[in-house]
Amino acid sequence: MHRFSPLLLAFLLAACAQAGPAPGQPSGQQPAAGQEQPVNGGELTFVVGSEPPSFDGHKETTFAMIHPTAPHYSVLLRFSQDQYPNIEGDAAESWTASQDGLAYTLKLRSGIKFHDGAPLTSADVKATYEKIINPQGGSGSARKGSYGAIDKVEAPDPATVVFRLKQPAAAVLNNLASPWNYLYKASTLAQDPRWYEKNVQGTGPFTYVEYVPGSHWVGKKNPDYFVKGKPYLDSFRAVFIKDVSAQVAAVRGGRAHVEFRSFTPPQRDDVVKALGKDIAVQESTWINTLTVAINTEKPPWNDPRARRALSLALDRWEGSKILSQITFVKDVGGLQRPGAPLAMPESELVKIAGFGKDGNAAKNEARRLLREAGVPDGYSFQLLNRDIPAPYEPTAIYLIDQWGKVGLKVTQVNKESGPYFSDMTAGNYEVAIDFLADFMDEPDLQLSKFLSREKSSVNYGRYSDPTLDDLYTRQSGETNPERRKQLAWQYERRVLDEMAYTFPTLWWQRIIPHSTKMRGWKIMPSHYLNQDLANIWLAPGG
Repeated sequence: MHRFSPLLLAFLLAACAQAGPAPGQPSGQQPAAGQEQPVNGGELTFVVGSEPPSFDGHKETTFAMIHPTAPHYSVLLRFSQDQYPNIEGDAAESWTASQDGLAYTLKLRSGIKFHDGAPLTSADVKATYEKIINPQGGSGSARKGSYGAIDKVEAPDPATVVFRLKQPAAAVLNNLASPWNYLYKASTLAQDPRWYEKNVQGTGPFTYVEYVPGSHWVGKKNPDYFVKGKPYLDSFRAVFIKDVSAQVAAVRGGRAHVEFRSFTPPQRDDVVKALGKDIAVQESTWINTLTVAINTEKPPWNDPRARRALSLALDRWEGSKILSQITFVKDVGGLQRPGAPLAMPESELVKIAGFGKDGNAAKNEARRLLREAGVPDGYSFQLLNRDIPAPYEPTAIYLIDQWGKVGLKVTQVNKESGPYFSDMTAGNYEVAIDFLADFMDEPDLQLSKFLSREKSSVNYGRYSDPTLDDLYTRQSGETNPERRKQLAWQYERRVLDEMAYTFPTLWWQRIIPHSTKMRGWKIMPSHYLNQDLANIWLAPGG
């Protein structure tokens, strides 16, 4: 028998009561690709559980931004929906690499137009990537650290873009295929680098109609989209619904076709039980985990012993058994998705503080470290969290329960996405729930978040660590997979154990129930991918 605090036990019982009896295996099937001919017309309605802090894909990191805005934009390269993680062209029609690996040349498709009618040229691509790599004028770039290997971007003619590298880098094409790298107009960026934070102007399959905060976002079919015959939909409508039960009710009642982030297992079962053959369910592992951010500028968290104690207090293996029943967290892993090509295997992971399987011994060590660091028994602090119920709320409750068992008194403070990100960026917190979410398994992506604050704008721990920066550069430039893996593991050990700057909780499992009327969409292991809606069509009556 496992003993839980009254708070955690009450939450688990409430979640089970809301779920109702499980209906068995999810029913409903998505028609296989090629079985049916796409049909034009109709409006896709989908639920978004939070609202965008801004509209700038280069700056933001949340699904609340990318889900409503991605249909308005093109990117240079993209990941194939049917052959993930293969890369295919979007605005680029072809690309080549130099023999020495120091130059990548891409040719743009002809006839691409911004929604105002202006042609897309290599100058726009150059300005876009210069903004991402070296943001100016107060504009932000959440992924700047991933592009450290790029020396400069050239536009030798209107249809050609050349990326010149300082050193060979294994992840160049993967980074160029980022779904966040919306292509912007060079002339607009020259006038105001922050214009795209509050405005929309892309080359994507849908043009912008309106955004009504607290209600909806609407886009309509772009008649000049460069992929002939697409999109199939006449329009899309993103409906902003924060309340989880209302999100489920919208899909269950047919007022929305889908919620693209994820439902929990009980929510999935609820919808399947209600709709039966009218609902399809797609599931996938997910390149996503909640992490614990620790402000290393604030005592006692400026002491690595105190930070390590926070991780040691968590019994992740037992937590997986509990939380996977009520929300979409599941697997124990380090800074890379469990099972990924360069991820740390369990045999190595269990050697890191907080990832061993003896939960009682780990908690004893946590208490000892807290005493050593001068943290008094009963020390209290606030846990900053986002006001997104799944899986933020149950994860926070579990963390608070576990930390209580080593003598810490923690209260949760929930904030909407805008204020939450503002506090994280400004360092207005002690400990917070953060997230690590990416579009593919690639150490350059997963590890870049934890570079020194001068190199990573999303390093909310506010530390500088030249050792980490050097390890990152070395692994990024290492073309031998085995040597690169060892360098990536060395980086993880320093972040998670030696310095305990941050640590993950549990990696997620993506669950998407959707109306069988919605066709042409295939789940991927990232809720950032496949969101431009160009391939989606609605079956008759949809």
